[in-house]
Parts: sequence; structure tokens; C-alpha cells
Amino acid sequence: MTPEIREKLEALGAELSPSMMQGTKELMASIAAPPDAAVRVTRDHRYGPDERNRLDIFSKGTPQNVPVLVYVHGGGFTMGDKTSPGSPFYDNVGQWAAQQGWIGVTLTYRLAPSSRWPSGPQDMALAVRWLREHVQEHGGDPQRIFLLGQSAGAAHVGAYVAHERFHPEGEVGIAGAVLVSGIFDPTTQPPNPFSTAYYGEDRATLVEARNTGGLLATQIPLLFTVSEFDPRDFQDQAALLAQAWHQAKRRFPPLKFLAGHNHLSPAQSLGSGEDQLARRIMDFVAVFSRS
Repeated sequence: MTPEIREKLEALGAELSPSMMQGTKELMASIAAPPDAAVRVTRDHRYGPDERNRLDIFSKGTPQNVPVLVYVHGGGFTMGDKTSPGSPFYDNVGQWAAQQGWIGVTLTYRLAPSSRWPSGPQDMALAVRWLREHVQEHGGDPQRIFLLGQSAGAAHVGAYVAHERFHPEGEVGIAGAVLVSGIFDPTTQPPNPFSTAYYGEDRATLVEARNTGGLLATQIPLLFTVSEFDPRDFQDQAALLAQAWHQAKRRFPPLKFLAGHNHLSPAQSLGSGEDQLARRIMDFVAVFSRS
């Protein structure tokens, strides 16, 4: 990361305020790569019954049985979308995946407070099932689906992986998952309006929604990241995950530290010259992608 970009991100602070979020969006948009005209995009495939159960598919050339990278956006459980008019986000993720020779997928999911726990992992299950049945029509390999979740999206992906009851036909159906700045145990997170909107206030629900134990037990390859300028909650979650992982496995987790980045910038940086996350994902897919 250039010193100039790092300085600007640091100056925005770690608190997820409107000014920080807008400032990050504007900064990362200013360095975003222009759309690749050779990348094909088909939009709004319906993967489930809800209006927000939609996904976009990105491809380049004539891919055949290539890995599939599925981006699940953040937004504090209550907001966010796979794409936004006049913004490069998050088409940049699908574009970048297609440029690697993969199939890129970006999706939306149901939002709180109208949809609460466990709507997130339920929607992940619907999306995985749909992709397993249809992604080969677009050149993707249904045996090499990788989920990439950020923030609330990481919580949903983590819950899907961790809780076997959400797996279609009893198997998780993915080759790996990347969890960027996630919440893995809501019982250890100080209450806030966003988590309360999704999980509610009943401690029994928070206990049910814990992901850490299932993530420790799964055989699915995982990659975690935390950003230098992440808010305290997300720093704490990464530290608690590392502690639990080391206690259970006697080794450090596959957890990468993204120097200079804040909570929003890693996904927004994909395809730009500041995309530390890109190399981590490329290495992860290369190692765990079965031909």
C-alpha cells in the first residue's frame, strides 16, 4: 500500500461513522480499475424466493470448469447490496475474479430487521445449492465454489460453514471460505443496534448463533483476515478466534493481517493497485482448488 493511501485511510479513523464510510468509498473508488469490457455480466439470477435472493455472474473468455468466487457483502446485517449505480462496488469483485480466469459471483441476501437469524446462513445454503446446479452453465466448476464474506457477510458465511443443519443434502458444497473482518461469536460482542436488529437480545439466540466451534471443527479450508484499522469489535473477534484456534489445534489460525486497510477497504480494493487481499485469495484458491 502506498504511504499516501495508508495515511488517508488512517485519517478516516476506525469508527464506522457515515463520514468514514463515505470517505473510504470515495477514496477507493478513485483508485478502482475501470470495468473490463471483455468481462460478461448476467444479472439478477434468482437463487431463492425472496426479492433479495439475487446474484450476478461475471466471466471472461470461454471458461470451462473453473473456480467460482462468490462475494457476500457487508452492511451491519441491515443494509448493503451486490452493486450500486454509479459505484464500482461490488462489481469490482466479480470483475477481478473473472480476470483471474474464474467465475465471479456477487449476491444479495435478506436484511434485518425484517429477516433475522438464521436468515443469513439459510440464504447462503440457497445460493450454494443454486450454484451447484447452475454454475456449470456459465463455465464454473460446481466442485470448486469459494465463498468470500466481508463483515456481516463473513458472519453469514461463517455461520453457514459452522452449522451443519444449513448444508444442502447434508454436505457443505464448497471448496473453501474466506472470512474478512467477521463476527464469529456474538455472545462476546458488545450489543449494538446492528447486531440486535439481526440476532435480537435473547442470549439463547446468541449462543445458538456462535460460529467458532463449528469453524474449529470443519474440514473446509478457511482463510481469515483482520485489518489494521478495523473497529475494536472486529479486532477483538480476530484475537478471540486466534486464541480458541490455538487452544484447540496448538497452532496459529490461517489469519492474515491487512496492514493499512480499514474495515471497508479490502473488498473495495480488489482489482486496484492496493489490493493486498487479492494475493491472499489467489494463493488460497490455488492451494485448495481441485482440478
